[in-house]
Amino acid sequence: MQNFFQELQWRGFIHSHTQGVEEHLAKHSVAGYVGFDPTASSLHVGSLLPIMGLVHLQRGGHIPIAIAGGGTGMIGDPSGKVQERKLLSKEDIEANLEGIKKQLAQFLDFNAKTNPAKLVNNADWLTKLSMMEFLRDVGKHFSVNEMLARDSVKNRIEQEQGMSFTEFSYSLLQAFDFLELYDRHKCTLQMGGSDQWGNIVAGVDLIRRLRSVEAHGIVFHLITTSTGIKFGKTESGTIWLDANRTSPYKFYQYWFNTDDRDVSKYLRFFTLLPKEKIDELENSLKTSPEKREAQKVLAQEVTRTVHGESALAQTMKASQIFFGGEITGVSESELLDIFSDVPSNQISKDQLRSDGLPLVDLVIHAGVAKSKGEARRAIEGGGIYINNIRCGDVARKVTMNDTIHGKFLVLRKGGRNYFLVRVR
Repeated sequence: MQNFFQELQWRGFIHSHTQGVEEHLAKHSVAGYVGFDPTASSLHVGSLLPIMGLVHLQRGGHIPIAIAGGGTGMIGDPSGKVQERKLLSKEDIEANLEGIKKQLAQFLDFNAKTNPAKLVNNADWLTKLSMMEFLRDVGKHFSVNEMLARDSVKNRIEQEQGMSFTEFSYSLLQAFDFLELYDRHKCTLQMGGSDQWGNIVAGVDLIRRLRSVEAHGIVFHLITTSTGIKFGKTESGTIWLDANRTSPYKFYQYWFNTDDRDVSKYLRFFTLLPKEKIDELENSLKTSPEKREAQKVLAQEVTRTVHGESALAQTMKASQIFFGGEITGVSESELLDIFSDVPSNQISKDQLRSDGLPLVDLVIHAGVAKSKGEARRAIEGGGIYINNIRCGDVARKVTMNDTIHGKFLVLRKGGRNYFLVRVR
């Protein structure tokens, strides 16, 4: 077993923590939790750091608890938000919870013999809570002055739309979650992003006041890329853990395209590779950055964890296609993923029937060349490929037999200048 706190330290997770937490963790097995908002049917890569915090907690012999916030999700955490979230229906929340549960099972062992992970839904207690009871027993322990001083509240109050009482009460509900988890599971540790510090400390104080018990919090760094882009965001949108929202191929490519300045950090955060292996990969960044070995290992490790070995194998095959590999056994959706960002054009099936379309004409139609002379020179020089197969015959005709799934032709000029032709 690893020393949980020291593991988080060398990997660079920790932004802040309560005093005495390392000693607390060293005394005995501790139950610790992280909350996840069911605002969508899938978690995204921005949730991976707290998930990995739970993974390390379990590897350290402690008990990880994941809260699926079916109760707090009905309100929405105001932390880091400039306006109030759209409130979800109970039906939407329940549907989202099902998706999140499946994804957490990819990371946590819920059947471990000594310290099995637990998954709970705070709707089980929050939706049954009496308002008068809550105000009397919990609300009196919170100072409005202290709550107004928190960044998550202060920043919103300064905005024109302000903050509703619904959102203002969120930190009380999160603190009550911590208390309830202590009563139910002897949970004495809460983890989350650094924007959760005020909410976590509120729970620590509530447990101390009402149960006279020492509880603790650890918050992680909020990740930004070296280029200043929010982690997990791309031009095409959010990178989800659900394969139906973000395909394994695009998921893999997201990690493979990591900037050299970020890859060492991400290897520590999002993989379980030991320090020796990460040091080795960091050295490859210095000696042979063009090989992108660190990015390749990062992409493989995270894709395998999230999507499984089979999906990784298919993704690796798809990746080889973009570098000139044979286009066989690839599905229609995978083909569209691989060539989603290349120039695209259309052609009718009628043009490919009978004798077919001269290759020279297809090259011009696809935008590979601007004139017949340029197209002929490119073909004769061996620089034109159809479906990654070199075509050096200027007189060649292209027919429906050349298409993939009867719908696509992939043209390539030179090494990696691809063009996708859709056959309609």
